[in-house]
Amino acid sequence: MPWAVRPPRLGREWVAAPDPATLRARWTALAAAEGAEQERLFRPARGRTPATGAAALPGQRSATAPFAVAPGPCPQPVRVLCAPFDEQWLLPDQRLIDAARPELWRVLDGHQLFLVETPEQPSVTAHLPVGRVGRVRPLYRRPGGAEPNLAPGLVALLGERYGGPVSARDVLCWILAAARPGPRGAYEVPLTADPECWRAGLELGHRLLTVQLRGAPGGDAPRLPGGRRPYVRSAVTAWPGGLAYDPETETLNLGDGSISPVPEGAWRYEAQGARVLEAWFAARAAHRAARAQGLEALGLEALGPAEWPQAWTSELLSLVTTLALLADLAPRRAAFEPGPPLPPAGLEAAGVLPAPRWARRPASVLDHREEGPGGQFALL
Repeated sequence: MPWAVRPPRLGREWVAAPDPATLRARWTALAAAEGAEQERLFRPARGRTPATGAAALPGQRSATAPFAVAPGPCPQPVRVLCAPFDEQWLLPDQRLIDAARPELWRVLDGHQLFLVETPEQPSVTAHLPVGRVGRVRPLYRRPGGAEPNLAPGLVALLGERYGGPVSARDVLCWILAAARPGPRGAYEVPLTADPECWRAGLELGHRLLTVQLRGAPGGDAPRLPGGRRPYVRSAVTAWPGGLAYDPETETLNLGDGSISPVPEGAWRYEAQGARVLEAWFAARAAHRAARAQGLEALGLEALGPAEWPQAWTSELLSLVTTLALLADLAPRRAAFEPGPPLPPAGLEAAGVLPAPRWARRPASVLDHREEGPGGQFALL
């Protein structure tokens, strides 16, 4: 997958939140402020201030004049991946984002999948990855699932080797099953010369992909077996002070609420050196931590729901299921052997390696005029 992009750098924490209502409240507060107070709430950086205009993000509607002059209506928040397995919402307004990576927004649609490089293993999401995640490799270079982001000639070569059609999604699944961190941090993806190993890796990778996508796009959400599915045993009635896990009863306590059964593998599942469930809860309690330090000092980060949203409990159930299934698949993935590799000379002779320079850059996908700063049209 030659084309890789760093994830959008937000520059200010308040432009993303676990629920869209919070983002609308923050927008309203910022638009109502004036002068020095608006600048303080905005948290300006070298690239973005209230006096900076910016082009509308591809596929999104937002004003392009400086925010201090004409903020415009609040844009519709979009779903994004803010951390491993942590899906939140983002205000898609380039005036508020330090480095929005418009090239990623141009290829974001219902067909697109993004491979995210994390230290432990790659993961895949249908949502735009932003913030503190690894490098991003889109599966397709153009909207509509057109032009796979793969070394030219790779799919045809693999199809000949394995005796059947190979799709870009198949290659993505193989990466999920076979990729391992290399000595210099980059992933190594061995391509097997054994068709049987290919089929075994493909089956494992498809299962990993289904679990990681959590039913998106357009599929059914993965489920644990009937007797192992987590349920809400008692509802959350007050804001929980934290998460606690009882391994004997496999119960996850969320304040006065509880969920069970929660396999220990889900509770202990880590990404980027932190337990995923604890990091997920901390992100949803961040506005309360900010408020405890003083609203006047921290501003928009302290705005958030006063009561625990019921939707978050549903999200937690889905996340527990995902982590439990991935924990179950982890030994199988660790034991997977790709078999004898394809010789590099064959890949070079077929023109697959090295990938040409053009394949490492975004494709030109501007099929309509994009509005630039101040209503002018962007030129690419």
